[in-house]
Amino acid sequence: MENALVPAPLALVTGASSGIGLEVAVRLAELGHDLVVTAEDDGLALAADGLTQHGRAVRAVRADLTQAADVDALVAEVKGTGRPLDLLVLNAGTAVGGAFLDVPLEEHLRTIALDVVAPVRLASALLPAMVARGSGRVLVTSSVAALMPGPYYATYAASKAFDLSFAQALRYELRDTGVTVTALLPGPTDTDFFEQAHMEDTRVAHGGKDDPADVARQAVEGLLKGDEKVVVRSVRAKGQAAAGALLSDGAGAALQARFTEPLGSSEPDEG
Repeated sequence: MENALVPAPLALVTGASSGIGLEVAVRLAELGHDLVVTAEDDGLALAADGLTQHGRAVRAVRADLTQAADVDALVAEVKGTGRPLDLLVLNAGTAVGGAFLDVPLEEHLRTIALDVVAPVRLASALLPAMVARGSGRVLVTSSVAALMPGPYYATYAASKAFDLSFAQALRYELRDTGVTVTALLPGPTDTDFFEQAHMEDTRVAHGGKDDPADVARQAVEGLLKGDEKVVVRSVRAKGQAAAGALLSDGAGAALQARFTEPLGSSEPDEG
């Protein structure tokens, strides 16, 4: 009877139709959170149906977060629940691979709009109520790619560096409010990222990848604990993070380029 009187905590997860975002939503549902989930693709409805199997209330909002009007509509849906937002998971993102000058400007700008502008818009709209209430948890999905310059996906790596810096700055500013901000830094993960970014013909696409469910479990654990950062606990992700901390920018760029440069007709090497 007591559980019927106390509403479940509410979480918003962006980019929740597949990959890490979907697995984060699954994990939160397993832990008893009601959900507002959003993505722009057809897979959102199927993902939401699956999430309801965990016995939680799920509201799916299809939105293109590169569009300010869609961001506003999503915010209105969240506020329209009439419930406090306990968890804000800013996960939606995209990338475009290839040499910067070979990629149409519109694709670079879309990456920046989704990976940079959308999280800023959503944080600006939804954080004030958390701060006023004195409680809340925020997760911002960055990447280990943020730790070094990223040739051949330059706007993605730069956008993820923004996300990391943004999350850490917000965390400091909100340190006395009861609201925590956690940055997630996954390494290469077994999702459709490389196909969407047209990076199938790269060494990183052919290499080992982490299980998105494992990444999500670590992400949610760190989020709920209010950790500053979650660097995925795999050898590959930890290795990239360590390289980012040790190498000069030039050396880091050269290292990333080895894995992100299109292979062309050459065969991917092992490792």
